[in-house]
Amino acid sequence: MVESGANGAGDAGPGYGIGAVARRLGVPAPTLRTWNQRYGLGPSRRSPGGHRRYDEGDLLRLEEMNRLIKSGIAPADAAAQALRLSLPTEAPPSEGPPPEATPSEALPSEATPEATPEATAEATAEATSKAAPKAAPERAPAKAPVGPRRVAVPSMARLARAADALDGPTVAAAVAAALDSRGVRWTWQELVLPVFERICRTQARTGSGIDVEHLFSDRLLAELHRHAERHPVPVTGRAVLLACAEDEQHSLPVHALAAGLAERGVDARTLGARVPYSALAAAMRRLGPAVVFVWSQQETTGDPAPLAALPALRPPAKLVVGGNGWWEPLPRRVVRVRSFDEAVSAVLDALH
Repeated sequence: MVESGANGAGDAGPGYGIGAVARRLGVPAPTLRTWNQRYGLGPSRRSPGGHRRYDEGDLLRLEEMNRLIKSGIAPADAAAQALRLSLPTEAPPSEGPPPEATPSEALPSEATPEATPEATAEATAEATSKAAPKAAPERAPAKAPVGPRRVAVPSMARLARAADALDGPTVAAAVAAALDSRGVRWTWQELVLPVFERICRTQARTGSGIDVEHLFSDRLLAELHRHAERHPVPVTGRAVLLACAEDEQHSLPVHALAAGLAERGVDARTLGARVPYSALAAAMRRLGPAVVFVWSQQETTGDPAPLAALPALRPPAKLVVGGNGWWEPLPRRVVRVRSFDEAVSAVLDALH
């Protein structure tokens, strides 16, 4: 039996309330409201009493959205695909469970996510004119897939509130919007660093917030990777090797630099956190990079002595370090940078 009302109770009528949908999908009701506000994946009907209700088609789209996000797709991209989901012309009776989406039902459509009345009428007339009961043949995907509603670039305060609420989908969508609209440099300096500063202040004041830091870091890392992958670079010439100092576990600055270099067509290879110097030396010999960048955020990881023991390559590699952890003095051939812009400039100067 279909549950009614926002929490499974309320005025009777066809469709599902948000509480029933949340329990069915295992998705919190606030997240469903966010998907409705940001991507238009919301209830499309009203009960006789005027309450918003999800019909079978809405459920199919939400199930597809949920499935795609769990598979690792960014919320904005998942919403675009869910909105293009082909639905049956006639919805099944609302008393029964909604059907599972099949590959043939998930073919992309050439219609926009928000269908106009004219487009709806044309689609209904076309469906009515087809008497054959068999499923329509598969169509080739549209050449230019229709994107989701544009997500506004968030303010720092708005992004921080989403992180505080542990709202992963909203954090991911906000970071993705900023990266796509403003690029890595602006997103890192104007959004990411201020949010981290706020999280650190909260931790110092209350002793809590590690969960917020981890969620924000996880969603940020995923979106940086996605953004870098959208800027494929030719694997030609000498690459750039990025790594954290041995025992340094704060690797987000390295991944941000890699994404920023990808925007500029630079082939950057990232080793990530806690890279033993022996492993970094082996990677240098194997790759023969033009630049080696090493990050140290904590003073406990900033001993510069191992840098002097890194192999001297032919042709030579420029050795650049960043982060506040490094001790002075540094080896003579090491270049220290103190900002995102300086790091990018140091790499580009070595490549040109």
